[in-house]
Amino acid sequence: MAKISLKDIDTRAPSELDKKETKEKTAGILTELRELQNLLFAGHDHALLVIIQGIDGSGKDGVIRNVFTSMNPQGVNVISFKTPTEEELSHDFLWRVHRHVPAKGMIGIFNRSHYEDILITRVHKWCDDKTAKKRMKAINDFEQLLQDHNNTHILKFYLHVSPEEQQERLSERIKDPAKMWKYNARDFEEAKLWDIYMQMYEDCFNHCNAIPWTIVPSDQNWYKEYIIAGEIQRVLKSLHMQYPGIKKD
Repeated sequence: MAKISLKDIDTRAPSELDKKETKEKTAGILTELRELQNLLFAGHDHALLVIIQGIDGSGKDGVIRNVFTSMNPQGVNVISFKTPTEEELSHDFLWRVHRHVPAKGMIGIFNRSHYEDILITRVHKWCDDKTAKKRMKAINDFEQLLQDHNNTHILKFYLHVSPEEQQERLSERIKDPAKMWKYNARDFEEAKLWDIYMQMYEDCFNHCNAIPWTIVPSDQNWYKEYIIAGEIQRVLKSLHMQYPGIKKD
């Protein structure tokens, strides 16, 4: 499998794509996703785990809101992984993650995930390379476990933005009253570590790729949502789900 180099991947949509037409296609996909999610929930045979990674300002919250908002909230669970608590730190690094994986019939969304334990921890040297390699193996085994023993289908998305777009979005949090609640001065300090983050992300992609990553050009929200919605549609349709019918006593 070819190694992923982020500098060789565009952060914008192909120039030939029409924004209006693409948004119309996305709307059609979202309509179909409502029915596919209902089949998933009713059948209770499969689970879907959607992992969304990206640097600050890449648009993780927005894509969750816009792609999943039309689904039945009974069948969707969103988890945002923050700094580990004291209790979580007293366990292995996957303990807090395993507790939140989706049950059969459910869609689980990880807004950041277990991958933070080989990303930010390495950027700030809280985790050495030897430990990181062990964690990568554990992550691969963990994801394989979910697939093999709970029929969990996993989609992994990295929201790929340019440093210029990131700076613009972080600056909006200072100026736009609707976004001020997201402002964190540390985000600008983290942005200065861009090159190190890219290196750690590439290492992550190239060592935890048994389940492949989708690198999503994310400078334009309409294209990002189209790509992610389309991948979810593809996976759910591939399950050929049917309603289970009347249950027998």
